[in-house]
Amino acid sequence: MSTWEPVIGIEVHVELGTASKMFCGCPVVFGDQPNTAVCPTCLGLPGALPVTNGTAIEWLARIGLALHCRIAPFSVFHRKNYFYADVPKNYQISQFDLPVCVDGWLDVTADGEEIRVGIERAHMEEDTGKSLHQGSGGRIHAATSTLLDFNRSGVPLVEIVSRPDLRSAAQARAYAQDLRALVAELGVSDARMEEGSIRFDANVSVRPVSTKELGTKVEIKNMNSFRSLERAIGSEIDRQIGVLEDGGAVIQETRHWDEEVGATKGMRTKEGSSDYRYFTEPDLVPLEMPASTVERIRTDLPELPADRRHRFGQLGLDSHLVNVLSGSDPDLRRVFDEAVALGADPVISANWITGEVTAVFRRAEASKAEVRIRGSDLAELVMMVKQGTLSSSAAKEALSGVMAGEGSPREVAEARDLVQVSDEGLIGAAIDQVLAANAEAIERLRGGEEKVLGFLVGQVMRATGGKADPKLVNALLRQRIT
Repeated sequence: MSTWEPVIGIEVHVELGTASKMFCGCPVVFGDQPNTAVCPTCLGLPGALPVTNGTAIEWLARIGLALHCRIAPFSVFHRKNYFYADVPKNYQISQFDLPVCVDGWLDVTADGEEIRVGIERAHMEEDTGKSLHQGSGGRIHAATSTLLDFNRSGVPLVEIVSRPDLRSAAQARAYAQDLRALVAELGVSDARMEEGSIRFDANVSVRPVSTKELGTKVEIKNMNSFRSLERAIGSEIDRQIGVLEDGGAVIQETRHWDEEVGATKGMRTKEGSSDYRYFTEPDLVPLEMPASTVERIRTDLPELPADRRHRFGQLGLDSHLVNVLSGSDPDLRRVFDEAVALGADPVISANWITGEVTAVFRRAEASKAEVRIRGSDLAELVMMVKQGTLSSSAAKEALSGVMAGEGSPREVAEARDLVQVSDEGLIGAAIDQVLAANAEAIERLRGGEEKVLGFLVGQVMRATGGKADPKLVNALLRQRIT
């Protein structure tokens, strides 16, 4: 057992998907030609004045409420001063000691247990421009030159800062995944890591087990996937433990995760808040958030991922089904909820949604608008299988027809001649025919060879063209023979 305990906090930056930027009217776009969505304000030209985006502030409060934060009735913007090529004003408009959202939490399941991760704050700022490093691999250390694209400069950016409540790389990954799912569910951002819409930085330190004093923290950047986040934190934990056990001291710094090498590398010593020389932004008035506005935003919140998982668990779904269904497409979850509301078995419905329904979507390679299924369709399909009207294999074929737009499950089953025969008279006649032709098999079954029953069931199914209800065939055969 290790004598060291990791202490981890995560800083998350979320680009909001508003129509315009935080302090000007330029559009929020991704993938446009460089430096085409810019104006004097987001380029920091002299005399240009910022104007606060009201929608962005409401969306910030939406995130804060979903994270159980207290929404401050009064908050202020500050100037965070630092000099870097992608910051055209040489300062970033951000918030310092009076943020909008404070003291929240997010429950996360990781390492086999549920942990509550405290949220210290969620505040609004503006994004920087994007540096495009020219040269081998696009890495700064190998770049021959750097180009600047200011399309991203000024995009509304929410920073969510957790408390240092995480104790392993696996917990940090689970927290990041759950937070991303929550942001996407709120509809305030597409939360695409590959496009930089959501970015994670980790603050990592280690300390002797059973001590409360925090160690020296190191900030890790450049983690562009959940796998990278987990690997980077695990590597940094091992590095710090190695330094301390060799008698060295960990220095407070910012480190870069090198995916190819699988290790963090030092970038610069870590700045403190005093280094940024924060002062109140003189060109923006303070923000006031009336209680009535907060309540309006609160009542408009959708069902959150943690609440959804709890609800699915209450329906009898096991943890695997809960997690898979919770992470499925929202339209498919809607189909599930509608089917259950109509009386379909929740576990069976969840298995259909996460199994064959999802598989048909993938096989079709079509959009959801082209591949259709309603909750009533799923409920009818589940009921037809339960009643013996459709076999499991026939139900899959019927589902394909439904999702291709051929009609309801019953209409597809009848059109494709998939309906099982449940008429005891017709099945009984087929059984009599099979028994008359297989006297030897009957004697073997009566002698205790149970596998012979499967043979006889197969003969009856063949005689009925595969349409007989296998369960009914089995039951009637046993009645006849015994």
